[in-house]
Amino acid sequence: MLDPADSASDAGPLASARPVTAPSLSAERGDGGVAVAFAGDWLARTIGAIEATVTRTAQSELGQTISLDVSGIGRIDTSGALLIERLARALREKGATVSLEGVPTSNQPLFDAVHRATERERPAPAKTSRLRLVPMLESIGRSVHAIGGEALVGVNIIGASIYGAGRRVTGKAKLRPAAIISQMDRMGVRAVPIIALMSFLIGGIIAQQGAFQLRYFGAEIFVVDLVGILVLREIGVLLTAIMIAGRSGSAVTAEIGSMKMREEVDALQVIGLNPVGVLVFPRLVALTLVLPLLAFVADVMALGGAIGTTWIYSGIPPEAFIQRLRGAIDFSTVFAGLIKAPFMAIIIGVVASAEGMKVGGSAESLGLHVTSSVVKSIFLVILVDGIFAIFYAAIGY
Repeated sequence: MLDPADSASDAGPLASARPVTAPSLSAERGDGGVAVAFAGDWLARTIGAIEATVTRTAQSELGQTISLDVSGIGRIDTSGALLIERLARALREKGATVSLEGVPTSNQPLFDAVHRATERERPAPAKTSRLRLVPMLESIGRSVHAIGGEALVGVNIIGASIYGAGRRVTGKAKLRPAAIISQMDRMGVRAVPIIALMSFLIGGIIAQQGAFQLRYFGAEIFVVDLVGILVLREIGVLLTAIMIAGRSGSAVTAEIGSMKMREEVDALQVIGLNPVGVLVFPRLVALTLVLPLLAFVADVMALGGAIGTTWIYSGIPPEAFIQRLRGAIDFSTVFAGLIKAPFMAIIIGVVASAEGMKVGGSAESLGLHVTSSVVKSIFLVILVDGIFAIFYAAIGY
């Protein structure tokens, strides 16, 4: 804030000893419009008593032509000039023509500086359009651009991982199987119980609901075909990928994000190591290896749940179930589901790693990116499953 303009109005060493006069303003209506006259000392320590009056004046209807006469002001500093400038701006925003009169030559630089500062702080007027189509198209364009940026980050991670794999295969970089095996244990072996339980229950539910509906048509035995094809081609691998996205994908994002917060990722770059090769590559390889195995476990457990449910609910013995299942499916049915698993694993690993690399320096940022990682992974996994379904239908597979 500028130094109070006491020195501008009262030159001399005894200026501070001059008594302070309370600020005031009055309005008079004349032939040329309304004249608002200011008097007293408009200083930081005095304007508190006049702010309410200034606010009421700004809200009043004073007409279209208003002159602000500041010639009666004794002393003024930046706070007083800012209050007057805000009054003038409020009146102008209501459509009035406002002029500032009676400014002493010594105070003119102060008013000019305050005016320039308030003009810089004023937000730019929002661009309005009669057509709602333009903002909608702008939003779509920004979204497409953001999706392009996300895809570019993902391709960068995949490319860096492939490059790192090539260096390890050719012996230019050291292969660390212990890191990969450790990640396989955490993402695969420890996930077997929850995957098995979930798949067993889902298989039983599908069998029960299918048998309940087919019973009306006397075709209850066809529940075996329903469960076999649905579980092996779609449900087994899809539910496994969703579970891994929520369990392991979020863990990958949290681990890499925590390292980013503690600047460990920057430390790896400083010592000459590629963060993608050290942090992302082992996790990506581990996910690609364990997800097909987990999907196979899910298929087996889902069929086990269906066998138990049909035996209890429909009276179909396990021998009849297995015999009917052998006629309903073949190796291509199992392969059609398992072939999706590596693609889904790569998507989960890339999205989780990319979101982890975006984490800032706050816990809020970590939580947001972990949530974003899970949501994006699940969405893309379902999208990939739909693309495979369309592709299989197109080629008659």
